[in-house]
Amino acid sequence: MARATITQVAARAGVSIASASRALNGQIASAETVAKVRQAAQELGYVADATAQSLKRGRTFQLAYAVADIGNPVYVEMMTAIQQVIAASGYRLILSSTGDASSSADVVRDLSRGYVDGLIISPLRVTEELLTALAAVRVPVVVLGRVPEDAGFDTVRADSLTAMRQIVDHLVECSHQHLAFINGPVDTTPGAFRRDGFAGALSAHPDVRAESVAAADFTINAGYEAAIPLLDRDDRPQAVIAANDLIGIGVLRAAEDLGLSVPRDLAVTGIDNTELASVVRPGLTSVDMGAAERGRVAAELLLARIAQPDRAAHTVAVAPQLVVRGSTRSDTTSLRAAAVADERAAG
Repeated sequence: MARATITQVAARAGVSIASASRALNGQIASAETVAKVRQAAQELGYVADATAQSLKRGRTFQLAYAVADIGNPVYVEMMTAIQQVIAASGYRLILSSTGDASSSADVVRDLSRGYVDGLIISPLRVTEELLTALAAVRVPVVVLGRVPEDAGFDTVRADSLTAMRQIVDHLVECSHQHLAFINGPVDTTPGAFRRDGFAGALSAHPDVRAESVAAADFTINAGYEAAIPLLDRDDRPQAVIAANDLIGIGVLRAAEDLGLSVPRDLAVTGIDNTELASVVRPGLTSVDMGAAERGRVAAELLLARIAQPDRAAHTVAVAPQLVVRGSTRSDTTSLRAAAVADERAAG
């Protein structure tokens, strides 16, 4: 069946093509004309040509969201929040997978060729090639992550330093004195900042024994592979801090396969507080990094940048919050921590 045209709508409504166009596009037209044109459009099943409208207005009403791993639940949570904000302003969201740093630069270059009106990007690795591509992009950009202060982009950041301090303090309060940190690749933005955060948090606890290993990726399987040799030894750590929830779930699997009880034999924490952290058993203690809030703020910054291209660049940091679950604290753990605290107070 042929698609209805604006000419047919105008004829059905008994008005000129120009009047029909004005009525459908929200421009000046009488209430009577608008009613007749909309009725005719509905009867004919008329759908406006989005491409033609975009050409007329010089806008696509599409925004892009580019991430390294579209399956990561953190990015999905951000995407949902972004979609909710931009939909209220009449925009559609296009999702793009960036892959490695070189692919990220390619995606930025492609998206700047008129396909979208703006871009939100969450790069794992920030390279000179990516920064050059972002600087040359012809549409507004918001970065979810960290770029050099003088880059001139609106940015929304997580606070990995505070997150790691909250985790380490919590584990020490639970009387754990031997901690291990399983990071992701340290050449990534989260890997570098969570490594630095772990080191900074330990400075407040000089008596704690600590060690670090790097998993091949921020995934469950990578976490599992990194955890097995760490846990399958006599002097295994009392607690493992995972750089994200996916690695943390890999650690839980490794502990189960090695016959270790969590949290009796081993405490485990993650970072991100994704939905997965609440559904695994035991529940995974994790730091909520405000993924939804970061997505919401990024979308609002992008819409503000589209409306005011010359406004000053803004940087927003979202505060983390520790969420304690069964992977670090049980009744026995709480009693032991209380006993240690009592001993310290008496001493």
